[in-house]
Amino acid sequence: MRWPFRLTLTLVVTLGLLTWAASSVARSVMQTWFERDLSLRAELAINGARLALVNAWSGPPAEAVGSLLTEIARDERVLGVAACRARDFSRIAATSGFPATFSCEMVGLLVRPDGPNGDWTTWVGTDTKAQGGPVHVTAAPIRSNGDVLGYLILVHDLSFAARREAETKRLLLIAFGVLALTTSIITAVANRLAWRRWTRELRSSLDGTERPEFHSVMQDVRALADRIAADRDIDRDVDTWTPKRLREAISRHFNDGEVIIVANREPYIHEHDAEGGIRVAHPASGLVTALEPVMRACSGVWISHGSGSADREMVDARDHVAVPPGQESYTLRRIWLTREEERGYYYGFANEGLWPLCHTGHTRPIFRAEDWRQYQIVNQRFADAVVQEAKTDSPVVLAQDYHFALLPKLVLQRLPKATIIMFWHIPWPTAERFGICPQREELLDGMLGADILGFHTQSHCNNFVETVERYLEARTDRDRGALVQKGHRTFVRPYPISIEWPVLRAEVLPPVTEARAVIWAELGLGRDALLGVGVDRLDYTKGIEERLLAVDALLERYPEFRGRFTFLQIAAPSRTEIDRYRQLSQDVNALVKRINERWSTKRYAPIIFRLEHHEPERVYQLYRAADICYVSSLHDGMNLVAKEFVASRDDDDGVLILSQFTGAAHELTEALIVNPYDLDQASDAMAAALRMDRAERRTRMRHMRTHLAEFNVYRWAARMLLDAARLRRQESLWQRLTTRSTPVL
Repeated sequence: MRWPFRLTLTLVVTLGLLTWAASSVARSVMQTWFERDLSLRAELAINGARLALVNAWSGPPAEAVGSLLTEIARDERVLGVAACRARDFSRIAATSGFPATFSCEMVGLLVRPDGPNGDWTTWVGTDTKAQGGPVHVTAAPIRSNGDVLGYLILVHDLSFAARREAETKRLLLIAFGVLALTTSIITAVANRLAWRRWTRELRSSLDGTERPEFHSVMQDVRALADRIAADRDIDRDVDTWTPKRLREAISRHFNDGEVIIVANREPYIHEHDAEGGIRVAHPASGLVTALEPVMRACSGVWISHGSGSADREMVDARDHVAVPPGQESYTLRRIWLTREEERGYYYGFANEGLWPLCHTGHTRPIFRAEDWRQYQIVNQRFADAVVQEAKTDSPVVLAQDYHFALLPKLVLQRLPKATIIMFWHIPWPTAERFGICPQREELLDGMLGADILGFHTQSHCNNFVETVERYLEARTDRDRGALVQKGHRTFVRPYPISIEWPVLRAEVLPPVTEARAVIWAELGLGRDALLGVGVDRLDYTKGIEERLLAVDALLERYPEFRGRFTFLQIAAPSRTEIDRYRQLSQDVNALVKRINERWSTKRYAPIIFRLEHHEPERVYQLYRAADICYVSSLHDGMNLVAKEFVASRDDDDGVLILSQFTGAAHELTEALIVNPYDLDQASDAMAAALRMDRAERRTRMRHMRTHLAEFNVYRWAARMLLDAARLRRQESLWQRLTTRSTPVL
């Protein structure tokens, strides 16, 4: 009912303004009329008495003139009349009511015997000494044979004009009130009648007798109801999103509850060990860190590249293996790639092409025709695996990252009823930057096969939409945040990824004091030593060199930390078949050597560099022992190392230093946010973190841990899946409406 109120208010304000304008105009016109009327009355009075005045002036002037003035002043509007000599403007006679404010001397200042003194003089003034109100004054010459004998001054009362003006205003206000009330009543009645008719038709549509003109309205109503229900599911008791609740939500919104994840990296790798046995390794991957808890909660199938040396020995005849080992809750389906496929698809197109393309400005992307061919082949093989694993014709498919840009469209062609969600874990570049890719149209077309396309931040979503607008023929539905191509709608939304909460690994680790003692003993640190950690894959986007240079700047600019502060950098080898990564390994080793040579003593080295893979339990132990953790990514989608460090600190201690170029910086705002390219700023942040008192450390850490508890990975998955469920219902409803009704042309 807001519309009629606003319309009525607009009409009332408009009428009020018109009334005010009319009042102002009426006042000006009336004042002009009154002044003109009084001037005319004064002229008539003086001209009528002119002959008698001339005769009286020739005799004893005072007595004769005075009696004439009394006759002239009989008019009820005349306050007083006075006669003045022309020679010296002294007063001859005046009536008893003549205001002292208007003396003959005053008239003498306005008219002179020479020049224009024969003209009539009129003005509007105020009688300040007597009546105190507005008056109209007329000064007219009395002539005899062309000579001016004197002047006659008539003062008219103008208060009657003010009374008439007030009466006019009152009448205008009454008219305004009547018009405003009439307008309000008419508007309300008309709106009420229209509202009744509209709601009657809408109820008929809700009851099943839907009218064609209500197609779009009904779609919006049901969409709103679905969104409210989904938001209620998401936002109700946000701190209680758990694996159990996620399973219940999937069962409630998806009848079959079938979830298939497609990711290049497998969550568990089987490797031969030195003793001839088989061990299970966990890859250094933020993607796996986030998705593996979700898969444990949802069950289903995880399809990935089998890369471990013992992977083939652990699968069944269908290339399946149940995981996690000892706590089996979902199925891992392994895809085997030839050496040529792995080199072209993974090392070539994905990591020498798309990875540097999206991580702006760190190395030149390389695109080879053969790499693109292998990328197409592998995407088709994974799409075939999705179809093979689907138990129904409508599974929920979660395609992960830049390795599978073509997969959504390939799956859509085979399983048109499937709900396809693609999440892009790395940044999306600007449209100009993405235009470098020779296969840009094919990649974008493949991605638009998804129903939902997720990124970490809104800026990445904006970049993607702008890229599609530039290079494809697609319609942008900005109101709903979607792209429409050939009748298929893809929603582009930000879904900041997170980690599980609580972290199961952290719960089985020793207390912080014990972890600190163990790490201190292993590293040979002194009792008063301070420890910083960095944990990454060895990648040029992680800013490892800038991080080490910041440590060097810290020791140079803050001598108090020399001999006390040690920085432990863990770097898991990555993509070693690519020249840029081999060169990075050499550069980092050389930099560590140079810094240590500058600051080391017999018992102290400022940097400890470990180029090896560490299992998650070991990494969490390092997090719990450290005083600070520095995440210095030069360009990153989210960076879950920052969130893992916060999650590991159940003692509410430790300080996180975080690059502003990570998605995590938008959420973990209590970290010390820095520009990793600015070495002075980064070293200042390190010094501030090492000097920070415990109360501030605890306050910052508690805020960040509260955020992670509320926005954990189960909430992230629920948001995407419930959005997908709502889309399913909308599509089903639309199909039902279009088959029951004739479109309105």
